[in-house]
Amino acid sequence: MAAPGDPPGAVGAIQPPYHHRQGGGFRNPEGSPVSRARLRDFLKFLLWDMRRAKLPPLPPGLATAIAPDLSAMQENEVTWLGHACFALRIGGKLVLTDPYLGKAAGPFGLGPRRFLPPAITAADLPQLDLIVISHNHYDHVDGAALGAYRWRAQTPVVCPLGLAPLLRRQGFTRITELDWWQDWRCGALTVTALPAVHFSGRGPFDRNRTLWASMALAGPHRKVWFGGDTGYGACFREIGERAGPFDLALVGIGAYEPRIIMEASHATPEEAIMIARDIRARTAVGMHWGSIMLTPEYPFEAPTRFRRAALEQQYGEENAWIMQVGEVRGF
Repeated sequence: MAAPGDPPGAVGAIQPPYHHRQGGGFRNPEGSPVSRARLRDFLKFLLWDMRRAKLPPLPPGLATAIAPDLSAMQENEVTWLGHACFALRIGGKLVLTDPYLGKAAGPFGLGPRRFLPPAITAADLPQLDLIVISHNHYDHVDGAALGAYRWRAQTPVVCPLGLAPLLRRQGFTRITELDWWQDWRCGALTVTALPAVHFSGRGPFDRNRTLWASMALAGPHRKVWFGGDTGYGACFREIGERAGPFDLALVGIGAYEPRIIMEASHATPEEAIMIARDIRARTAVGMHWGSIMLTPEYPFEAPTRFRRAALEQQYGEENAWIMQVGEVRGF
């Protein structure tokens, strides 16, 4: 057996998990897709990003006419606030996921701008029992929204490894960082951080220095999987075997083109159904579309492809939900 202080790799030394890089930082689960993009592919995407294709007319019915009353939500109800931000009541707790509620996804109010307002502003949020964060990208962790939330000192936050300093700067004090497969419990609610296929970073020099994750929320009678951001990979079958089944999956269906770049970080609508099947989710809600243009595909095609894929993959079209922003549903 190796003695304390033995270098990594010494006989008997405990090896770090595969997703922990030697020297610090993280990587995707073994067997995950790897970007095939070359420099010219990134330059073409950057050119699109700088020009920003003109937004087509908004389809009717994207959002409800009346903002949801989060305080009145009942057990096992969920409402979509837009993009990857949901409020749900499970295990007796009012939980918020990935609080992007601002106008732009970037630092100092820069970056891609939201074309559909969120169902509720951060300043109007009621006191939450928990905030769950999947990773540190600006369209998932909105510093201005977090700063406008009024109960920062009272509300616990569960997040992947490395995000605590960012959250402390916003005034949060009750922060729990989780590695993949670690749990956090509060009363009847258990939160488990699970693998995802993505990356992290809020600037040019911190790529993959903090962890990304999907999250399982388990109450006494229901279990929800929140995907955050993810591409498709072999890890979801493992999640289904070890953590499933789930009553509801909140899974990204947008921001998937060009595939040569996005295949390693964002699922297509068809892959989103594959993920829901792999994790053994009874119902899936398509998210991460309809609020902001991050990539050059037609911004309103994802729901049609999502429902068609559910039919073609024998998941059941009725089990592939497309919600309005602000809509409340039981699960």
